Amino acid sequence: MKTSSLLFSAASAALLLASPAAAAGTDCEVCIKVMGDVRASMEKSDIKNKSKVEEALGAYCKKSDLHAREKKICYYVDPIKRDVAQPFSTGMPVDRVCKRINQSNPEICTVKFPIKTEKMEKKDLSKLRVKQLKKILADRGVECTGCLEKAEFIKKVQDTEHLASDEF
Repeated sequence: MKTSSLLFSAASAALLLASPAAAAGTDCEVCIKVMGDVRASMEKSDIKNKSKVEEALGAYCKKSDLHAREKKICYYVDPIKRDVAQPFSTGMPVDRVCKRINQSNPEICTVKFPIKTEKMEKKDLSKLRVKQLKKILADRGVECTGCLEKAEFIKKVQDTEHLASDEF
């Protein structure tokens, strides 16, 4: 009896870890980074104050050393600062804040960091999905017309390595 309950709990844990929710850890990745940086820049006593949260968001977005993706999140968040400050000030985790504001502006969670491909060998590229390879090529502005096999996409990614940029 104990072994069957142990087996059941192990199977449940395996299913939970393999669920799409656990695999979707990269959803809203740029938003989570921005909100985490804003929270880290604030004093703990100011986090509960909505106007201080709005000021901190504004100050973060005015930084000159932000990357293009972080600037894009700032562009999306700027008009809805008050809506962001509400859950933020209640102490909600940053991933849940991003999910909440994604309901009012669906573009927020579409902003993703680029997949790093420099110094990747063919065996590492072969671990990526075709969808990811297509995204890498799209970020580089390259189409792989006539590509049907995964190996063709990998070759095209390797051939266009010189077009990779960190800007976007």
